[in-house]
Amino acid sequence: MNDFRIPLGTWVEVVFDFVTQHFGFFFDFIRFTFAGAFEIVDYLLVTPPFWLIILLAAVLAYAVRGWKFFLGTIAGLLLIVGMNQWENAMATLSLVLVASVIALAMSIPLGILAAKSKTASSIIRPVLDFLQTMPAFVFLIPALLFFGVGEVPGIVATIIFAMAPGVRLTELGIRGVDPEVVEAGSAFGASPGRILRQIQLPLALPTIMAGINQVIMLSLSMVVIAGMVGAGALGAEIMTSLSRIDIVLGSEAGLAVVILAIFLDRVTAALGTGSTPLGRFIAARKGSTGSSTPPASTPPASAPPASAPVETAAVVTPERASV
Repeated sequence: MNDFRIPLGTWVEVVFDFVTQHFGFFFDFIRFTFAGAFEIVDYLLVTPPFWLIILLAAVLAYAVRGWKFFLGTIAGLLLIVGMNQWENAMATLSLVLVASVIALAMSIPLGILAAKSKTASSIIRPVLDFLQTMPAFVFLIPALLFFGVGEVPGIVATIIFAMAPGVRLTELGIRGVDPEVVEAGSAFGASPGRILRQIQLPLALPTIMAGINQVIMLSLSMVVIAGMVGAGALGAEIMTSLSRIDIVLGSEAGLAVVILAIFLDRVTAALGTGSTPLGRFIAARKGSTGSSTPPASTPPASAPPASAPVETAAVVTPERASV
């Protein structure tokens, strides 16, 4: 009984060797694309003076949550500058933005597919369960084998680790749309694509935004772990502080991560509610100009959807009636 052993790890290694040898061009393409995207975003965040980036972030904070978040954003980002962690923080933010955008570009279509098809949902859900129960460090192993050391394996591992909540919450949001509203859209002759774009996705937007928020938060937690594979930025600083037991470096880098996490979380959470100061200002401007379009915050619950085609609601003229 002691000699019994299933060589699962050896089989997995054979599969990885086969994929690496025969699909190397595919991984080279991904490495080139992801590295290019990271360098562009990092250049845009690091090249301007720090006060300009802080000003832009503060304006965004005021637009989504008001002046208290405006002041908090300025104070938090100035603290990062004061701790001499600005460039590391911007590199971390670049990793998070690139990984989050790619993860959302993959997870939202998969969530829509899972909501539309029970077969697709039954296939996707076990895969998501596997991804969410697997320890985060395990994702670094295949990323290292396929992409080597640097930012790219960190981005790939972050995408795989963070995309699960985006798929789940997109599927949940679309399935939660009132079926009577969808049936009303079908009754007015709207196509399935138009029902998805103009009825299901807008009504499911708060849940989808919650998924986007979770994807960004998981991305931020994973890029710190990705510092182990040479991703640099704040993750590398934290790993260095662990190896040296350097409490000064560890606390400063950790605090910078917390500030970025709070900023990203509050911004995405406010966009999910749809009641930002900017949104209220636009609604007030529309109301003052006498626009006939009703405010987005007070949709008529029993009214037919705005997506209904005009021709289906056209009044029958006497000439047509006589024919």
